[in-house]
Amino acid sequence: MENYQKVSSVEKPLVPPVPGLPPDILEMRVRDGSKIRNLLGFVLGRLESESTQLTVFTGASCAIGKAVTCAEIMKRCLPGLHQLTKLHFQQTEDAWVPVVPEAGLDPLTVCGHAPAVWLLHSKDPLDLNEGGYQPPGAPPGLGQLLPRTPPHTPQPKKWGPQASGHWEGGGSGA
Repeated sequence: MENYQKVSSVEKPLVPPVPGLPPDILEMRVRDGSKIRNLLGFVLGRLESESTQLTVFTGASCAIGKAVTCAEIMKRCLPGLHQLTKLHFQQTEDAWVPVVPEAGLDPLTVCGHAPAVWLLHSKDPLDLNEGGYQPPGAPPGLGQLLPRTPPHTPQPKKWGPQASGHWEGGGSGA
């Protein structure tokens, strides 16, 4: 690829994974360089002013963790939010042209698929049967909580010679 130069990179538009959403939804596209405090400051201001009922955080590739972090902080700041999480692939198309046009190389178009997350938050209840739904106040993590087992107490070590003739226990090892 040292003979090519990247000219453009285009993300294909994403169809929302949940049909029937209103057009006034607030969508926050999280990028690698996005500042969490800037994203949350804007979204929390809009949600607290009652002008917005639905928000969506989207993040692809390296920004997935940052999008999930924004969603979790937002749920702590505004208890009572319903969340719907969907995973998908973001399609990108990169255009490459030869550095030296006289070299006889053709321009390239490379299509890629990057993992992405889509996190919908709503003040109103969402469909309980939809996969990826988290009700307000749900503990983080997957599945149900398991009962705690008592911690394992180690047995005291026995000092003395073993059947092999070596001593077990402390010592200098010499």
